[in-house]
Amino acid sequence: MYLILDAHEDLSINMMEYHRDYRLSSREIQAIDAKNGVDKVWPPSLLGWEDWNRGRVGVVFSTMFEAPSRHDDQHIDTNKGYKSIQQANARYWRHPALYKRLAEENPENFRLIQTQSELKSHLQEWESQIPDQPETFKPIGLIQLMEGAEGILGPDELPLWWQAGVRVIGLAWAGNQYCGGTHMPGPLTKAGRDLVKAMAEIGFVLDIAHLDEESDWDVLDLYNGPIIASHANASSLVKGYQGNRLLSDAVIQALIERNGVIGIVPGNCFLDMTRSETSDKSEFPLSLVVDQFDHICQLAGDADHVGFGTDFDGGFGVTGVPEGIESIADLPKVLTGLAEHGYSDAALQQMASGNFLRVIESVLPA
Repeated sequence: MYLILDAHEDLSINMMEYHRDYRLSSREIQAIDAKNGVDKVWPPSLLGWEDWNRGRVGVVFSTMFEAPSRHDDQHIDTNKGYKSIQQANARYWRHPALYKRLAEENPENFRLIQTQSELKSHLQEWESQIPDQPETFKPIGLIQLMEGAEGILGPDELPLWWQAGVRVIGLAWAGNQYCGGTHMPGPLTKAGRDLVKAMAEIGFVLDIAHLDEESDWDVLDLYNGPIIASHANASSLVKGYQGNRLLSDAVIQALIERNGVIGIVPGNCFLDMTRSETSDKSEFPLSLVVDQFDHICQLAGDADHVGFGTDFDGGFGVTGVPEGIESIADLPKVLTGLAEHGYSDAALQQMASGNFLRVIESVLPA
């Protein structure tokens, strides 16, 4: 089996808001959620330490996410969201402390990765991991990704976030003072342009997932560092697609030309919008995910610009993913589908983890 890197998982917010213990398996977490009533307000978990290991998902871009308060029907509970930039900043600073504590207190389960040497050592350790032999299970490597830059007060604060271990920054979740975002169109603002320039000087990876397309083009024109879309499917394949959340083929082609990588989301709401969110899993075949990978490979003419960006535990759960996926352990089934399309072992390894590793290795300090 191939080592997999997942470029987007919402761990810390689930730990804080729903007290999920990711040292457990996804089934154990689901049982605890049901006992505590979490299943009434949040979808059942797809993640857990055993599941990561069984799927050979050895590296994760673990997000730092906080929801803004928005007075519309497109965003989550306005009573829970932050209501000022200062409040956002205070909430975002909870996340690196949580990840640091998680790794320090559970070194057999989790490991923070902030340098090239740490990543190299981690990958070498995973060479001896065998998915069906629990005695070989390894810690999960965590690389911090900030989702939504409203946690940053301004360019002068960026060095502090780098020191805290953040290596990837996504400017948007919804639109904000820096850019247009999901359901809130618009370009980069003056503050956004200043932030992007400062990010390049330090060396962050810039994540365009959730950016409005007008902001996408601004970033692609302005940013001279590495760019990814950590979790954003091709809109051209999604039946009934409306909105500004997914990527047009034009933006995908531009990302490819910049040597970027797109993380595919195996979430039903990202695969077919003509069906209800309550539709049975059987109505969403795994081939929809395979098609997303293949589409980007066809646009690129190679397999060097696509990977996994599951967004698991970020708003959909077991009932919201295609048939055949019950947890993160089932991601290798996507690679099996791609192999059946004729992709070589080398191409499959690139899509499993090599492409995102290439990008993140380019910014990690020695």
